[in-house]
Amino acid sequence: MAIEKQKLILISGVVLGIMAIVMTKMYLDQQRQVLQEKAKAAIANMQSNQTAVLVAKRDIPQGSVIEPEMFESSIVPNKFVQPQAVTSLDRISGMVSVAPISKGEQISLSKLINEKKASRNLAGVTPSGKRAISIVVDNIASLSGMVNPGDYVDVLAIIPMPIQGQDGQVTNQTAVIPLFQNILVLAVGQNTGGLVSSSGRYTKADPSPSSSGGNILITLALGPQESNLVAFVQEQGKMRLVMRSPADAKIEPVTPASWDSLFQYIMPPKENVESVVDTNEYIEVLRGLSKERVPLSK
Repeated sequence: MAIEKQKLILISGVVLGIMAIVMTKMYLDQQRQVLQEKAKAAIANMQSNQTAVLVAKRDIPQGSVIEPEMFESSIVPNKFVQPQAVTSLDRISGMVSVAPISKGEQISLSKLINEKKASRNLAGVTPSGKRAISIVVDNIASLSGMVNPGDYVDVLAIIPMPIQGQDGQVTNQTAVIPLFQNILVLAVGQNTGGLVSSSGRYTKADPSPSSSGGNILITLALGPQESNLVAFVQEQGKMRLVMRSPADAKIEPVTPASWDSLFQYIMPPKENVESVVDTNEYIEVLRGLSKERVPLSK
């Protein structure tokens, strides 16, 4: 009987051990499944907040025909995806760059044009939402002919401003007003930075000469309201262009220039200067524990 009882206990122990192993395995499998589901959910959430875009593997000059080896795919958070960013090489294959593209820069459709439009007519190079408007400037205002299509400039207006004097009379005073900053130049004369075919590649077309009298037509990309303002300013005075660095797109507050602002810049008002100089002489008088300064009578 004792032997049978020991066998029963042994068998019971084995069965319980097997059950414990099975239950442990079931628990581990369940936990593994939960972790896998959480990992899948995290990956899905990450993927929903990211986008694969094409970035340049090297600097791409203006007028380059798009080729697959120029780009690579990069995963970017959605909030950092640039407007009109390209996600598929098939969409841009055979297109031509209308502006330089820097290494590591996201490829935007705004910098590409269909090969059939590589001649760059003015309508084809005008960005969506913008208007092409031409202004007449002289050689000095056009940076001595060194401004080219694709450059970015600031636009200054030189116009007479009505100023009312202390006597109530209104006179005109010339002022330089900063109109717009970081404006794209679409064309210089008839040159839109056009591309001409050369052995299967594209090169810039020769710049067109300036108009008669030494004046040059500069065509800018402006919004509808900005175009109206430019047309108004052209009827009132002159305009000047200021070249910007390709790497600088910052918009900064600029004060209009006039005689008053010029003199304030050259001779700024002095601060913390006493308007009245005290020339009195004093003596110190002790009264108990207090001390005071008493002016000497003259």
